[in-house]
Amino acid sequence: MERDELAGWLRLTLTPGVGNASGARLLAAFGLPREVFSQTRLALRQVVSAAQADSLLAEPPEWPDLVARTWDWLQAEEVARIQRRVLVLGDALYPASLLDIEDPPLLLYLMGQLSGPLADPFANCLAIVGSRNPTPQGQVNARNFSLACANAGLTVVSGLALGVDGAAHEGALAAEPHAAGPWATIAVVGTGLDRVYPGKHLDLAHRIAQRGLLISEYPLGTPPLAANFPKRNRIIAGLSLGALVVEAALKSGSLITARLAAEQGKEVFAIPGSIHAPQSRGCHVLIREGAKLVETAQDILEELPQFSHTTGASTNPDAATSDNFAAQGGLLLDAIGHDPVSLDALVARTGIDAAGLQVQLLELELGGEISRLPGGLFQRMHAA
Repeated sequence: MERDELAGWLRLTLTPGVGNASGARLLAAFGLPREVFSQTRLALRQVVSAAQADSLLAEPPEWPDLVARTWDWLQAEEVARIQRRVLVLGDALYPASLLDIEDPPLLLYLMGQLSGPLADPFANCLAIVGSRNPTPQGQVNARNFSLACANAGLTVVSGLALGVDGAAHEGALAAEPHAAGPWATIAVVGTGLDRVYPGKHLDLAHRIAQRGLLISEYPLGTPPLAANFPKRNRIIAGLSLGALVVEAALKSGSLITARLAAEQGKEVFAIPGSIHAPQSRGCHVLIREGAKLVETAQDILEELPQFSHTTGASTNPDAATSDNFAAQGGLLLDAIGHDPVSLDALVARTGIDAAGLQVQLLELELGGEISRLPGGLFQRMHAA
């Protein structure tokens, strides 16, 4: 894309009061953005409102700076084969699935591995989303399901947020190289791609760019505004064949993503949890509404025609640790169950004195079998 063409697209996306829908109507009526901006007010009024026409005839004050910044960003020298690109409606790489969502973005910023794209590199994506404050088991589930799905050939899409999102990206990055097609994982973010939010995920974002892709609809320099994160969920859902919700409260962005996926005719999956955990209530609502209850990655793959043939232990997210349950502490793990439990409750269940239990609990904790929670509670890290 030449600089003048880029400038036209950026001006269109910056024009106050002209969103994606109005922009698409203008493009359909007049062609490329440069043709839109060459129209008279009278011609523009045939397509948009009077206020929008006036906005289109006035250059946004921040426009020249954004053009220069974006052009420099695109021309930056590649590091670790990380490439940068701006996609617009009609571009060959623009995800076809996004054309079917409500309010498809006029422009997308991409950063990551972009060499030699397949005919449809976004064809085999699965959204994995969930709570920013998951339980220890939820964190493990997100990573293990993501790893299993990526090894089966799916590209994991999430939002780079703390908690489940981050664990999902990490799981996909741990998959065998090239198992998931062109990208191990895709992060759809709510800021400009020259920023990373949360800052804690700076290293994770860099690793995603090395083996996957970062996508944003927001101009460079866009800070982490609260309204942008629910809005980007439509892109997460739109890119994907389906959405897996690992944990979610009753009011969460993850439920927005799941419901958007359902509205788009996509599959929705949910992992059940404890009836006492607030993070499980959103998943239970989804299951009551028709989402598929899943216990293994195979439960997901069998609902996706192109992956329904995939079988074997590699799709069981707990396969790597299932042998540990019969090892030392197995009886104590059974006593702990699947909900957070106190030391006093374990004394009552097992008949073992508190001192002896503390020793066994420490061994299980060091072995990664359980996690110590606030309030003196303990919880298993893996499902039985």
